[in-house]
Amino acid sequence: AMDGAPPPASPSGLSVYVAVSQLLGVTLLATTGAWLGRYRGGVAWHSPLQFNAHPLCMVLGMVFLQGDALLVYRVFRHEAKRSTRALHALLHGLALLIALLGIIAVFESHRAKGISDMYSLHSWCGMATFVLYLLQWFLGCGFFLFPRASISLRGWYKPQHIFFGITLFILSITSCLLGITEMLLFKISDSYSHFVPEGILANTLGVLLVAFGLVVGYVLTQEEWKRPPLAEELALSMDFKTLTEGESPGGGS
Repeated sequence: AMDGAPPPASPSGLSVYVAVSQLLGVTLLATTGAWLGRYRGGVAWHSPLQFNAHPLCMVLGMVFLQGDALLVYRVFRHEAKRSTRALHALLHGLALLIALLGIIAVFESHRAKGISDMYSLHSWCGMATFVLYLLQWFLGCGFFLFPRASISLRGWYKPQHIFFGITLFILSITSCLLGITEMLLFKISDSYSHFVPEGILANTLGVLLVAFGLVVGYVLTQEEWKRPPLAEELALSMDFKTLTEGESPGGGS
């Protein structure tokens, strides 16, 4: 393309799906806030309501922000790759910090109320997901943002990074669904089966979490929506091929 020419338009349908994902994301955050505010008394730190910071932080960090971090390479298709990579890492880092606040909230709340920690399936899945997510973030920064590994090693690790990124997003949503179910069984076990408003609202939140995950997953798995390499990235790739395969710059063998 000529210098100064506008970047190519996004592929047909991509913008619509990204917009739907953001609408679903904002809606699931609003639904989480409505559930905690209307039926659980709201959120406050260092109080009996501290526990409620846990579901809010986990939905915001481990689902919404993590999903947006995964979409970065689809949304910013024509920006410099290093800038896009930095934004990708920043959103994941912010998601980790918010999730850490949610974990601190639940441990402090349990300690104040004399409740045992780490005994439920939700806590096992959730903590495993967080630890693996943290490890994934450190490895991603080490391999791609502040690279010390060779180009060939980065090329080997990239498919693993992509696979585990999508897997951790699925595990995060699964852990949230387990947490919603566990919270409902603890709080309204006697009335849950009678279709009470709180149960319906919490179930709706679960459906929104699944819908958000499906839309993000659909965007990520469409080959034609993947980020195309820029001209300078193609040039670097050809230079690397020349060095590693012994080809001459002129194309001779």
